[in-house]
Formats: sequence, C-alpha cells, structure tokens
Amino acid sequence: MNFFKKKKKEKKISFEQAQTDKGNHTDLLLKDLNKNIENIKLLVGNSSDIVVREFQIDLPQSIKACIFYTDGLVDTNSIQNFIMESLLSSDHAEKTRTITSKHDVLSFLKEHILKVGDIQEVTSFRSLLTPLLSGDVILLLDGCTQGLKIGMRGGKDRGVTEVTTETVVRGPKEGFTENLRTNTALIRRRIKTPKLWLETKKIGKETQTDVGIMYINGIVNDEVLKEVHERLDRIDIDGILESGYIEEMIQDETYSPFPTVYYSERPDVIAAELLEGKIAILVDGTPIVLVVPALFVSFIQSPEDYYQRADISTMIRLVRFLSIFIALLAPSLYIAITTFHAEMLPTGLLISLAAQREGVPFPAFIEALMMETAFEILREAGLRMPKAIGSAISIVGTLVIGTAAVEAGIVSAAMVIVVAMTAISSFVLPAFTLSMSIRMLRFPMMVLAASFGLFGIFVGFIALVLHLCTLRSFGVPYMSPMGPHIREDMKDTFFRVPRWAMVSRPRLISQRNNRRENVQAPKPQKEGNE
Repeated sequence: MNFFKKKKKEKKISFEQAQTDKGNHTDLLLKDLNKNIENIKLLVGNSSDIVVREFQIDLPQSIKACIFYTDGLVDTNSIQNFIMESLLSSDHAEKTRTITSKHDVLSFLKEHILKVGDIQEVTSFRSLLTPLLSGDVILLLDGCTQGLKIGMRGGKDRGVTEVTTETVVRGPKEGFTENLRTNTALIRRRIKTPKLWLETKKIGKETQTDVGIMYINGIVNDEVLKEVHERLDRIDIDGILESGYIEEMIQDETYSPFPTVYYSERPDVIAAELLEGKIAILVDGTPIVLVVPALFVSFIQSPEDYYQRADISTMIRLVRFLSIFIALLAPSLYIAITTFHAEMLPTGLLISLAAQREGVPFPAFIEALMMETAFEILREAGLRMPKAIGSAISIVGTLVIGTAAVEAGIVSAAMVIVVAMTAISSFVLPAFTLSMSIRMLRFPMMVLAASFGLFGIFVGFIALVLHLCTLRSFGVPYMSPMGPHIREDMKDTFFRVPRWAMVSRPRLISQRNNRRENVQAPKPQKEGNE
C-alpha cells in the first residue's frame, strides 16, 4: 500500500516539475522531439482527445516532425488538405537549397510550404498549451527549439439561428452563437468601418476564456473604455463559463435589484449600441453579448422600435411604460384600496367587491401573496419543463388553479383578474432582467401597501426613484436623459422622433463625435411640373 502511495506522489512531483514558470529554462522547448512529445503528453495527462501524429519530412535530409491537435476542436479536413499533404509532398525538394539550419527549415515551411494564413512561432510549452487546447495545431521539428502554431480551429458548433428570447415582427431574425469569431463576424457584417476595433483578453486561470472588447474608435468615450479594461483586468477567477460571470464582476452596484449592464443576443441590437458610443463585451462560449454603459431606458426599448414608423413605435413604447406601473403597483393598489381606502371606489364596485370577498377567509394581502407566489411557481415550471408541454402546463395550471381557488372561496375573482393583469404586463417588457427586477420589487410594495395603505406605496415608490437616480453605469447616470434632464436626448425615451430628427448621439455616453450624419427632413413634392 505504501509503495502505491509513493509512486503516486512521485508522479505528482514530476507533473509539477513539467509545469514550471515561464522564466524557468525547463519551460522552453527542447531540441529532442521525443522529449518534447513526452512533456506535452505529461502536461495534458495523456488525454485521449489529444492527437499526436509523427511523420518524416523529406527535405535535403529527412527530418522527423510531429503535429498535435485536440480532436473535436479542429477542422480535420483542413489538416489533411493544407498541412499533411503540403508537408509530405515531394514537389518542394528543389526549393530547399538555401536551408542551412533547423531554424531555416521552420522558416521555409512557414513561408513556402504551409498553405495556411494564421501561423505563429512558439518557443515554450506554456505558449503552445493554450492554443493547442483552443483548437490550433502545433507543429514541432526534431532538433529545433521552436515550433509553429497553425490556426485550424473548427469542430462542431451551433450555427446561426433565429433568436428565441428577443422576438420581433419586423427585423433581422439571426442571433449570436457560442462561437466568438462568428459573433464578431455578425457585427462586422453590419458595421463595415475600419474604426470598429476589437481587443481580446483571456480571463480565467483554468478556462482561459477569450473575452472580446469591441467598440468604434472615435465615437467611444475613452474614459469608459479605460474603466472597462481596468475592471476586466481585476477579475481573478479560475473559470469563465458564461457572460453572466463577467456581468456580476464588473457591475457598479452589487445589491441593487436593477441591472446596470445591458445584454442582448441580437447582432443588430449590438451594432446599434456601438453606433451610440457604447462598448460590447463578447465572451467565447455564449450567445449573450454584454453592453456598457447601460441606461434604464435601454431595457424598455425594443429593436423593433427602430424598424417601424415613429408614431407606431411611440405608441408601443408608451404601452411598455404603462405596463411597468401595472406590473409593479397593481397588486399593491388593490390591497391598499380594499383594506384602507374603500371610500375611493364607486358604490357599485365597492358592493361587488364586498360580495366577492364575503366568503374569503384571508385578508387581501395574504390573498394576493398566495396568488402571486402560485403564479411565479407556475411560470418557473413552464420555463424549466420540456417545450412540448411547458406552455400547455403553465396555461392549464393557471386556469385550473385560479378557477378552483375562486370556487373554493380561498381568493376572490377580482384578485385573480389583478394577478393575471400583473403577470401579462410583466411579459410586455423586452428585457428579461428588468422584468425580473419588477417581479422582485412587487412583493415589498405589497408589504408596504398592507401596512400603510397608499401612503406606504408613495413612500416606497419615492424611495425606488431615489435609488434609481443614485445608480451609475461606468460613470454614466443610470436615469439619463431623464435625470439629469438632457433635452436633446429626450427624442428617444418616452417617444421616438422620426429618423431624420435623430441627428445626435447620447451626450453623456459619446462625448466625442456625438453628431450623426445631417439627415435632412423629407420635403413634400409640389404639384405639377415646374
């Protein structure tokens, strides 16, 4: 038993010795190809998905070579067509007269033989491990202390499909995927200016996740861009698996129920945000792209607002603002009026409500709390269940429970109507995160209404507005352009002016080049020929 423990300990020590620091000499590639192969296998734990292919290259003299790649992350057809066939071909024998050293062999292969665009040199085990495990191909030669990293990333991934969370009637249907390069290409397809810059970082000690920062140079606020870099550089975590990890670590307020980082999985939405001077943060492995700074009005706007006429968009946007008040205050107002302020109701309505509540054994607050809790449970059950039965279960469950509760005398019919209107109004909001915030704040408002009536609702609402006015997103006031009030930016808040009148970008976001193209208003045509 002690013998096995000793062997296990020795193997652990040898593995740690292989993972030395970058400055240590043992981290550099060796001239002996067999030792390099042995060290790489040891570093990856002899994983079965790491393919090691050894072969001979016929130059003036035969040289032993080896390629490494991760099965499932590379395009195997491209490896066969552009690497193996090129290296094993004998047509380049006459071009090798200038080769005098092993480093010349590497340069010769890079410049004359390999038919690949992305080729870089690697000199250490540490510099080749991350590309190897990210989908690149590593080429090593015997007798050479340098290798080549060949870009061959491919493998299976989800293609560009229709967005399911941000549906629109009119507008593009495609959405982001889990591939970072596909997502950046979708944005560049819409913004074809060389001023669209992309910077990439690796975050996560173990995952080494690629995180892209995309912005339009000359429009973006340099101070906000600097702040984004600083917050991302401060992240010290072992892994990043989704953009939610990044969002939680760079947001301004940790304990605020309101989101201070906007996100979307629609390329057209991200392109529009970039044109306003905002910064997009793309994370490899997720279709959700973050946008900073975020404003409160951004969570109420829909991409379809800019594809419809201005009058239609304004009407729909006003309906959304009304829905926010209904989703937040409808149960609270019902509780406050029926409990403390019944004299505010017309006599006929008051008699009807009193008749409905005659057999209900619970006060209005308990009644509303039970119905709201039941509906939240049904909504979550509908989201988590299989799609084929999720919607049916949620609809049938709501109808059955509501009808049975009224017939059993547990709740009144008016309360079922109020809860149903509240739930429907919460679905009107385009941003799911703001809808979740309203759902959370609904319960404290109900407690205030049950305790102090309308006075409690007013105090709670004023405290909520004060809290919103204190929030900032990367230095930008959360409630702008309403607070602070910026008149020229109010053209795209409660209502949307025609496209030709939207000639400026938000002043507090883009402080450089905040003037769009000077689009002239359309002039009516005169009758007759002049």
